[in-house]
Amino acid sequence: MNQVVKIVVWEEDGAWLGHLQDYPDYWTQGKTLKDLKAHLHDLYLDITSGEIPGIRKVEELVIS
Repeated sequence: MNQVVKIVVWEEDGAWLGHLQDYPDYWTQGKTLKDLKAHLHDLYLDITSGEIPGIRKVEELVIS
């Protein structure tokens, strides 16, 4: 089953940059959008495997 992970991407000076929406501190880059998405996929696997210590993540807080 496929999982959908939201990403933020942009092109700057001929390179593609991006990060996982829930992990904005961890950027990566690629020569093409396809290359960037491959790097983001690898980054997601590293983050979720626990290979990178002290991960900061965006969460939601509901205030009523």
